[in-house]
Amino acid sequence: MNDLIPLIILGTIAGMLVPVQTSVNSRLASFTRSLIVASFYSFLIGSVFLLIFNLFANPGKLSPQFVFSHDISYIWFVGGIMGVIYLTGNMILLPKIGAALTVIMTVAGQMIIGLLIDTFGWFDAAVQPISVYRVSGILLMIAGIIFMNYKKKKDRAAASGSSNAWLLLGLFTGSMPPIQTAVNSALRIEVDSFLLAAFISFIVGTAALFLLSVLSTGNIKISGSSEKAGAIKPWHFAGGMLGAVYVTTNVILMPHLGATLTLMTTIFGQMLMGLLIDHFGLLGIPRQAVDMRRVIGVLMILSGILILQLS
Repeated sequence: MNDLIPLIILGTIAGMLVPVQTSVNSRLASFTRSLIVASFYSFLIGSVFLLIFNLFANPGKLSPQFVFSHDISYIWFVGGIMGVIYLTGNMILLPKIGAALTVIMTVAGQMIIGLLIDTFGWFDAAVQPISVYRVSGILLMIAGIIFMNYKKKKDRAAASGSSNAWLLLGLFTGSMPPIQTAVNSALRIEVDSFLLAAFISFIVGTAALFLLSVLSTGNIKISGSSEKAGAIKPWHFAGGMLGAVYVTTNVILMPHLGATLTLMTTIFGQMLMGLLIDHFGLLGIPRQAVDMRRVIGVLMILSGILILQLS
């Protein structure tokens, strides 16, 4: 248990980067006028960031000889594609079912698939048998997220018309991150490097987003200024580096924590940073003071993580 605490803290810190990345990418979208194009540039910067690290850590493994000495299977491509599907799915869901329901359904999907990966050892993951503690911890975490995002009656009216198809899409979209993490972890073993595995995932995601950008907008233009955000600044591209750190950290944590606990710790970090951003109005987000309901929700999520450790 004590050996896992530093890894859980690392996972929480990595998760805290995600809301910051989302906020930065939304600013970048002011200069591209397209979230998909902004995501392409974010992935591109992340790929360059990881390339630089690999040039120092794995110079010999970037050669064509090293790449083609392997049987290039699905695990070389699936991780990057899963990341793009998750990103695009959230963009589709947000205007259809709202932010709260999007969070609830995608997190539920992540927890369900994460539990299945651990239970059955999918994608060569270490088997972690199902137990009452594991199920209880996951249910408590999902309950905490639902409680945090609970809508009053007048607010639920708009969401009540959400079709089952959109809710199922939310579960499907949420299933992408645990698959991405598990596949990237398997790729790490094949190439014997977590940095190279993350780089390959980002390169594939960048290529997929380039095609999506061209097909959806016809170009990948970026403007040097925006009426809403003013002149473009270097920090507007920081989302790619934050995403690279997040994906790399997941690849590191997966063999030690398993899919479920890795997801739970990063999701906890996301929720925690989301509260801080709202409460203090960080990154240009309108200030929303944290109330007791959201504090209780965070404590429920943390309790779920602790209960999972008893398994």
